[in-house]
Amino acid sequence: MIALVRIRGSIDVKWDIKDTFRMLNLKVCNQAVLLPENDSTKGMIQKVQDYSTFGQINEKTLAKLLEKRGRIAGNKRLTLEFLKGKKISGFDALAKELIAGKANLRKLEIKPVFRLAPPKKGFERQGIKKPFTVGGALGNRKEKINELIERMM
Repeated sequence: MIALVRIRGSIDVKWDIKDTFRMLNLKVCNQAVLLPENDSTKGMIQKVQDYSTFGQINEKTLAKLLEKRGRIAGNKRLTLEFLKGKKISGFDALAKELIAGKANLRKLEIKPVFRLAPPKKGFERQGIKKPFTVGGALGNRKEKINELIERMM
């Protein structure tokens, strides 16, 4: 499972990139979405990689993200009672099912977009206009996306 976080805004962005963000449900900065690993999502990620960052999310971080930032209809918090009503034992079990591909957030009536705060201690030294490989914040982070999401919760 891939976690995609929008870093930059929509000013002076080409229409096709704005359209891709709209399809990914990322409307404003500091929002995250979980995506399956398939060809169509990889193409969309490649199109928006100059305005966002992404990487492999692990079970521990996903469970913490669901617990702290998960929302259901009516903008209410995702609670353990709600999960028990859906026959899921807890946040860890939900995270395992999501990573394995057995569960879907939309079918469970959980909002697929997570609103995050700006990261504690800021983004990387080179800022939000350069790729992660040269010390910036954009592009593929691989496993280090977990550290960024932890700082943004």
